[in-house]
Amino acid sequence: MFTGAMTMRRSRVLDKWAQDEPCLGVAVHSTDASVYELVSLMGFDLIWMDLEHHAHSVQTAESLMRAARLGVSDIMARPAKGEFMRLGRLLEAGANGIMYPRCDDEAEAEHVVRWSKFAPLGERGLGGGGPDMPYGSMPVDRYVQEANANTFIAIQLESPAAVDRAEAIATVTGVNLLFFGPGDYSVLTGVPGQVRHAKVDRAVARVAEAAAATGQRWGTVSFSPEHSQMLLEMGASMIVPANDMDMLAQGLRQLQSTYAGLSFRFESRLCEPVVDRSARDRPSTAVTSYA
Repeated sequence: MFTGAMTMRRSRVLDKWAQDEPCLGVAVHSTDASVYELVSLMGFDLIWMDLEHHAHSVQTAESLMRAARLGVSDIMARPAKGEFMRLGRLLEAGANGIMYPRCDDEAEAEHVVRWSKFAPLGERGLGGGGPDMPYGSMPVDRYVQEANANTFIAIQLESPAAVDRAEAIATVTGVNLLFFGPGDYSVLTGVPGQVRHAKVDRAVARVAEAAAATGQRWGTVSFSPEHSQMLLEMGASMIVPANDMDMLAQGLRQLQSTYAGLSFRFESRLCEPVVDRSARDRPSTAVTSYA
């Protein structure tokens, strides 16, 4: 019979960062729990769950997180901009980290910390009945301490104004990572979809410099192994190079290519993808996650 004290699930991401190791994540758009379970069982560091652009409810998110707990992956959940009251519910549902999108400045980053961390770091409300505690099984004082220690906050910089404030945002107490979003940045700077445009690459370098100057970590999405290598050499601590929809589409296209040689024909209703997304100044129409 188990008689040991219950404890919170430790953050794999924070444990790896404590060893100065970078983290590799997968963005999962599907609401199929088996996909979350598979990715987590395969040992990826984190699963990026997006509630900004998808219609997931917190109830659905909780079920997906439960499947991921069978493996090792952290859940990094992204609410929409301004959804401060949703942060606590996502954490209580089992998220290990919060990715906050479209942050404008350090004042907004402070709001994220305020609603994601318990006192004295913030003002997160106490629930305790969810899987993060888990289910009221821990003394409150230890739960509060462990929740603050095992919850990471990634702040997304997705506009020129936010990149200009990178150093100030990086120094907000409680922020663990600056995460650059090339997709929105490309749109806002007049080069939509050109995620390796010189404008975007300069912004990535600016975020990396701000992180280095403040001792902060940073990350972004990647578009090829070569791009990932460059980001790692620039000091990136988190890279998300793939998402489930891209991988499924790529596998299905490969299957079509193989069976086309056996005289099968396919009536695709999709746009033809641009295959080399790593090239500079080349827009992409492929299904993807630009962050």
